[in-house]
Amino acid sequence: MSSNLNSNPTQANNKFSLDSFKQALRDFLIYGVGEPIIRQLEKLIGRYSLIGNTPFFEREQFEWVPQLEANWKTIRQELDEILKYRDDLPNFQDISPDQAYQTSKDNLWKTYFLYGYGIKAEKNCDRTPKTTRIIEQIPGMKTAFFSILLPGKHIPEHCGPYKGVIRCLLGLKIPEPREKCRIRVWDETRHWEEGKCMLFDDSFPHEAWNETDDVRVVLFLDIVRPMRFPLSLINNLLLKLIAASPYVQDGTKNQRKWDSRLDELFAATVVKNQ
Repeated sequence: MSSNLNSNPTQANNKFSLDSFKQALRDFLIYGVGEPIIRQLEKLIGRYSLIGNTPFFEREQFEWVPQLEANWKTIRQELDEILKYRDDLPNFQDISPDQAYQTSKDNLWKTYFLYGYGIKAEKNCDRTPKTTRIIEQIPGMKTAFFSILLPGKHIPEHCGPYKGVIRCLLGLKIPEPREKCRIRVWDETRHWEEGKCMLFDDSFPHEAWNETDDVRVVLFLDIVRPMRFPLSLINNLLLKLIAASPYVQDGTKNQRKWDSRLDELFAATVVKNQ
């Protein structure tokens, strides 16, 4: 008994030391070295961007948008299967707790991740093979997940961490009235439409609402921003460094933990239906 008691403080201290080191490294990269470099780089991104430097972009600016929109019903079919387990899906902060303080602290934003900063969620992708094949054809796709806002959810104003990607939200399940299901980027508010993409620069202040009585779902995509050389090269390098950072790696570990829970959930449903 005494041996077990003596081992617990050591384990706790080791965990505390590891967590403290990871937090210190994260703070150093983001606020010490990374933050000033990223902010200076973002000034150049606005000048080298091939799609302009506006809060919203138009669908016609991207050659891959028509193909994605043409397949929205196929994606919706796989989404409908996932939504059967809606209440058991992870909250946004379960996967990315670092961002919870500015985006979500309740249980009204559910997620189903396929990719995060280029890292594939293999088991989730296996459950949605058609959606996976479709998104993997998008040039520069880095992050992809089903973003599920439950009734009454408000994502407060915040800014994305880096201007080197653009955001695409494909409407999959958009409840009425659409005036109550909307997003504001900078000083403009737009509404989602099923089967249509909405594209914007998430480094601008933005917030979103679902004030309806139903669930709103979009396919959430982060795409590498098209830029002229040499900023295109620098941007790709920085995105790789971000993917290797403790912030992203922690999110990947969290996703793997949820993989096991979802495996059990889906397996139990299969057995029940046999």
